[in-house]
Amino acid sequence: MASPALTRNRYFDALSATPDLIWLGQNTNHIEAHPTVRAAMIRAIEDGAFNAYAPPLGFESLRAAIAADLGTPDAEALVTEGGVNALAMVCRARCRPGTTFVTTDPTWKWPCLFAAQAGATVIEIPIYDPACQYRLTPEALRAHVDERTAIIYLVDPNNPLGIRYTKAEIEAFAAIARACGALLVHDCTYRDFAEDHHPALLADPENTVVSLSFSKWLGLAGLRIGALVASPALFEEMAARTTSVLGASVIAQRAAEAGLAVKPDWMAKVRRIDRANKAMIGDAAARVAGLALPVFPSHGNFLVLETVGAGIRPEALVECYRRRGIMIRQGTYHTARFGDRFVKVSTSVPTPWVERFCDLLPALAEEARTLNDLPPQF
Repeated sequence: MASPALTRNRYFDALSATPDLIWLGQNTNHIEAHPTVRAAMIRAIEDGAFNAYAPPLGFESLRAAIAADLGTPDAEALVTEGGVNALAMVCRARCRPGTTFVTTDPTWKWPCLFAAQAGATVIEIPIYDPACQYRLTPEALRAHVDERTAIIYLVDPNNPLGIRYTKAEIEAFAAIARACGALLVHDCTYRDFAEDHHPALLADPENTVVSLSFSKWLGLAGLRIGALVASPALFEEMAARTTSVLGASVIAQRAAEAGLAVKPDWMAKVRRIDRANKAMIGDAAARVAGLALPVFPSHGNFLVLETVGAGIRPEALVECYRRRGIMIRQGTYHTARFGDRFVKVSTSVPTPWVERFCDLLPALAEEARTLNDLPPQF
């Protein structure tokens, strides 16, 4: 029997080895790096800065810049090897047998895994429904929490749906978490693509933590750099659970700090390209009978493209694009319950990539209806 772990790794290894692959499935940012960020990385290499370990919690200048950028200068930032490590740290700190970890369906899958590994019961509240506008409501959350709830995990904007919660909703979620004794974990990975995003730390700084990533807005996915931001007391609790005791990559941290310094100009460019790409995909989808965009515009750097109305299996469309050197994501990556309804397409990419995706869409939608024998997808 083939090893599931090796099969998954070889799937991504094959994608990485594909010449000129068009990455449209992992919400990564492939717009050419800002010259200041590129220069910071090169300088860290030429100076040999990478020969030494970084401070265990991150360079002080970067920690301060992260907290200031979030609008929470009194909070403490803990630099991690990707946002995913920040979330793993929180799960280690709070999840244990007899507790529950409450999130939405769909959500980002890996914190659910970390919670289960720690012995918690994972509760996923379905939100893939136009009746609730594809979002968690305070009433639905209140019905699924109790004294056992250790963590309420909220991805905002939601990955993959792209909805964004309002200030009033965030405040309501924070109040519910406080009332049942749970920690509200606000995953703000995609906040920089959203309008009027409201970090939960502003609603309840003593009972919430925020996780951040530099993979999506700054394009540093391969460098693995993220952060956890919390009040001083929660910061100390989480720092005691970190496994990054030798610090995150020096090169990544220098790139992150340079990125924060040029963020307004950089994100103006990125969001302009991102919005145009979404509009292009919307126009292309409208020309294929049965395809739909349930959330448009998305507040993330991606779109959910519903295929169920067109009679297309998401996995079949993913395979058709893979054969043309384009990666998109099947819905089952995010949700077993609703994954047969959609594919996800990333939009923070060069314009020609999306033009290629759109040009192929009518023909590949037809081809996908004929595919039955499909390789494993992850």
